[in-house]
Amino acid sequence: MSRSFYVLAATLALFAALSCGMALVPSSYQPGLPANASLWKTLGTMLLLGSLFSALFAVMTTLFEQVDRRTEERRRKERSKRP
Repeated sequence: MSRSFYVLAATLALFAALSCGMALVPSSYQPGLPANASLWKTLGTMLLLGSLFSALFAVMTTLFEQVDRRTEERRRKERSKRP
């Protein structure tokens, strides 16, 4: 399950980089698109924050899954040691 959050984080980070790159492009190259650089920077910042939160959630999910696996392994070993 955490892999999907890692993929989401990478996708959001890519879109954040593209949004920040659009802020550097002159408005004459963007017909029909918002020419205000602050809009692109704000969008890039929001996407980057979403990416960071998604990555944090993925890491925490991975850690809790690992704790569950190790707890289950420990229980199985204790059961097998009992006569």
